[in-house]
Amino acid sequence: MSESRQDIHNSDVPTLCRACEARHNGICGALRTDELLRLSRHTTSRRVPAGTELVGEAENIETYANVLSGVVKLSKVMADGRQQIVGLQFAPDFVGRPFQESSKVCAEAASDVTLCIFPKRSLDAMMVEAPGLEHRLLRQSLNELDDAREWMLTLGRKTAEEKVASFLHLIATHIDPEKQVARTNRAAFDLPMTRADIADFLGLTIETVSRQITKLRKAGVIEIEGTRHVTVPDIAELEAIANG
Repeated sequence: MSESRQDIHNSDVPTLCRACEARHNGICGALRTDELLRLSRHTTSRRVPAGTELVGEAENIETYANVLSGVVKLSKVMADGRQQIVGLQFAPDFVGRPFQESSKVCAEAASDVTLCIFPKRSLDAMMVEAPGLEHRLLRQSLNELDDAREWMLTLGRKTAEEKVASFLHLIATHIDPEKQVARTNRAAFDLPMTRADIADFLGLTIETVSRQITKLRKAGVIEIEGTRHVTVPDIAELEAIANG
């Protein structure tokens, strides 16, 4: 077992980090105890409500963050004001773009979000001293690239039913930082986006999204309580529909 895995029980590990579900799977998993202590001196944990802009498009980057819980949506805005949601982030994803002075996208809390925030200058300096940290960031970036390519397939080739099922499967399998869904084959969550945002993300109309959600509910693939709480009794069944 590596040192970074062992130190979760070390009394020297900052209190904030001991209870962090994103601790080992996120970028901090690449840090030794002493490096974690140094970074923690500049770190704050913050809960922000849905709708809060975390960083604006073309805005100077002053801080980075790890997502500890909730969902962050990434979007780009055209010159005429039209918006396109281009990605979603979940725990333990990294919010920010190293080696750039300004953001290329707008990051906004799609749901209530808990973030671990640290100054850009502190992490940039640590990357020089800790090659494992830079490697972890590169690996996360490549994972995001793979996810983006997979989503291009969803948008370009899947039917409306498959798109909506793919979206629900994405949320069901990513929104829980402990990934309990992998053990139970079921999930329950609140939709982190409005149906208008879901339609934007999927390239569909709001009416089409609503019809497909109703169709999945009537088929027993999902259960809906109120307007936003979704239960998926069988993740495998939802995945099968998402994949055609």
